[in-house]
Amino acid sequence: MDDPHLFAALVLLAAVTAGLIVVLRRPSRVERLLALQLLGTTTVAVVLLLAHGLALPGLRNLALVLGLLSSIVGVAFVRYGKLGSDRKRRGP
Repeated sequence: MDDPHLFAALVLLAAVTAGLIVVLRRPSRVERLLALQLLGTTTVAVVLLLAHGLALPGLRNLALVLGLLSSIVGVAFVRYGKLGSDRKRRGP
């Protein structure tokens, strides 16, 4: 492998695979959410390295969209998912 960017992308892809195992095995929802946020960030880094290593500038746009979606999904999961405060429990 001649290009160091492609090698770095491969190493980060291995880290994403290990992160998926963490997401599947952690009992706490908070730990899984943090692991998913880290996976989103690592995926953006992989796509950016591939864009530079393969000389495909269109992948930079994909990385930007993935980064935005990752942060929005994290906020939505906290707000509307199981991590948000349960409004039914609140009294008047």
